[in-house]
Amino acid sequence: MSVETKHDGSVTSAFVEEELVRCPHDTLHKHGVGSEVAYDLLSNELLLDGSARLNLATFVTTWMPPLAARLMGETADKNMIDKDEYPQTAEIERRCVNIIGHLWHAPGSGDVTGTSTTGSSEAAMLGGLALKWRWRERMRKAGKPTDRPNLVTGVNVQVCWEKFCRYWDVEPRLVPMEGDRYHLDPEGAVALCDENTIGVVTVLGSTFDGSYEPVSEICAALDELADGGGPDVPVHVDAASGGFVAPFVQPDLEWDFRLPRVQSINASGHKYGLVYPGVGWAIWREKEALPQDLVFEVNYLGGSMPTFALNFSRPGSEVVAQYFMLMSLGEDGYRAIQNASSTVAQHIAREIAAMGPYQLITDGSDLPVFAFTTAPEVRNYTVFDVSARLREEGWLVPAYTFPENRQDLSALRVVVRAGLSIDMANLFLAGVRKQTESLESLSGPLPDRREHELGSFKH
Repeated sequence: MSVETKHDGSVTSAFVEEELVRCPHDTLHKHGVGSEVAYDLLSNELLLDGSARLNLATFVTTWMPPLAARLMGETADKNMIDKDEYPQTAEIERRCVNIIGHLWHAPGSGDVTGTSTTGSSEAAMLGGLALKWRWRERMRKAGKPTDRPNLVTGVNVQVCWEKFCRYWDVEPRLVPMEGDRYHLDPEGAVALCDENTIGVVTVLGSTFDGSYEPVSEICAALDELADGGGPDVPVHVDAASGGFVAPFVQPDLEWDFRLPRVQSINASGHKYGLVYPGVGWAIWREKEALPQDLVFEVNYLGGSMPTFALNFSRPGSEVVAQYFMLMSLGEDGYRAIQNASSTVAQHIAREIAAMGPYQLITDGSDLPVFAFTTAPEVRNYTVFDVSARLREEGWLVPAYTFPENRQDLSALRVVVRAGLSIDMANLFLAGVRKQTESLESLSGPLPDRREHELGSFKH
């Protein structure tokens, strides 16, 4: 049994201490409990969290090789912003930017223009800022006002784009869902563009259903708009999840810098980049796509490292972990893992579709993610009841209502990540079958759930 030396010099059993001491909730206690007791108390409380490995709601990585976790622990004290004190960590960031940029077909053979971030949300905002700055400069040169910028997206974009528009005073122009179209399409994008449009954001992997937006078709429509005398609108690709999937699962899909209209891309290293949270990446097509007045030059070891970030101090461990994964897996490793996740996702989707009471919205053929809803004849329960029943078995599967124009549609979404084996998938399917059989046996409808039980998601 562990022991702790108290502030008065006495020795007390950690077990007894845990029985007698309450954790500080609102104010700091006068005397600390010591490191071992604090560890035990916190470990006990954290048992109440759901199991990360059974979390089919989140896109965020929940498993890494033990050596990666060890390396992260050894580098957590390195401040990513302090490139003078930690030049090798800065070099590792540069390597990651180049590797990821070339994975996305950044033109040229020199260093790629990009940066690591605290996550894809910060990376998206940096991409948005660059679009706004470039639009403002174009308007100033043309002698036109710069007080009414707008950004065109589908209504399905992640909440970080709403934040960007609100924080930086940009009008959001959202293309609503219609019928069986759950994301942005070329016609909807072009219809909302004008000379005040700073850019169009396309999403490579919608959080609602895992589908890819038709980036190439949207770019072609914008090319036609510009060629016809309309505004020349750049494209940013929010590839938070798809940026580390499409290059390996759909290598022939043109969504990245192969399309000249794509000026910037963001992605989450802590999603399908296979790194624990939180690390993101913002990459620009070329140096000219990133306005230099947004970049701060930090000198180190006789060189110069451009810094572009909303955040300042942050640990270098996530960047080191990203490089570890890129180095250890290589192209073949990433391809194998992402294809395995895709195979498992499509297997689960097929089995759920075959159960009878459910209809697929997507099947996991884009991201290893799919969404499904209850069939029209199901009357006694809803997707929210299915979600609650699965939670009883430990599986976290979000249920939510779709946004504007399709608020009549409620769905469940399953995210398959590295670490969910085919055996685990079959255990999940067994749980779905068991709970579905129970719900199907109901003689009447369940009571409506309270509003706060109709959950959504923010990731």
